[in-house]
Amino acid sequence: MASLQRLPAAAVTALLFLWVFSCKLTISEHVEASIDFANMTALQKHAEFFDRNKDGIITASEIFEGFVAIGCDAEFARATAASLSAGLGPITSPVDAPLPHLSIYVEYVHRAMHGSDTGAYDAKGRFVPEKFEEIFTKHAKISPDALTSMEVQEMILANRDPLDPQSWSASEREWGLIYKLASDKQGFLHKDSVRGIYDGSVFYKLEGQRTSSRSDM
Repeated sequence: MASLQRLPAAAVTALLFLWVFSCKLTISEHVEASIDFANMTALQKHAEFFDRNKDGIITASEIFEGFVAIGCDAEFARATAASLSAGLGPITSPVDAPLPHLSIYVEYVHRAMHGSDTGAYDAKGRFVPEKFEEIFTKHAKISPDALTSMEVQEMILANRDPLDPQSWSASEREWGLIYKLASDKQGFLHKDSVRGIYDGSVFYKLEGQRTSSRSDM
């Protein structure tokens, strides 16, 4: 997702109660969202995986479900759902959205973009191929189409905005999770996997792999 906000434990606990309330609200009151699924930006596609019922609105429970679907444990998924809902819900919610504004609206997800990123999304969340290629031309030293853990760390440090230190930890958490979930057994994060992060397609791949492995048990 676009950013993971750091919150004290007490705040996360309080937000979990709001999360439950938010989930009940979405059940009892149907809300329409405006989203053109045929012409989504790359960032909207990235977020759309977590919109499990495809109504253009991502609730905390859907975030939880999405992170579990790609292989995260329940405790991490629950804390991340609370953090993302609290941090991004108010930013992406239209003014007429029902309170408490803890749901993420796919149409406005570009509002949640943070600094210290690669620039592979433009200000509207559209994919920028030139910036994406720079990730590998600048940082992929061992293999031209893949990143090692150290190269990912190098890239994160190189993209830090000195005027926006609050964005540093968000980039570290996001890329740390990407590397953990999508790198191969040799420790390489391949170019096609990174591209799939930007448009969300790798999430569906990870979910499919997890479903397949469970069915083989």
